[in-house]
Amino acid sequence: MLTVREVAEKLDANPGTVRMWCINKTFSNAVQEVTLRGPVWLIPESDLKGFERRGPGRPSKPKANEKKKGSRK
Repeated sequence: MLTVREVAEKLDANPGTVRMWCINKTFSNAVQEVTLRGPVWLIPESDLKGFERRGPGRPSKPKANEKKKGSRK
């Protein structure tokens, strides 16, 4: 099990972002344990395999020549 800080270093991400991924269940097997210092997220290394970070910002719109499925145009 890895801590938020260890995952952040491996993925070159901000620890706050990794915590948000845990809250949003991006790492489905992450567990939050309560310690004397406060809650700590633990993420299994298996959750990192095949993980791809999404780029910043809004996803790109499809190009004009690419039709959406079910489109009538």
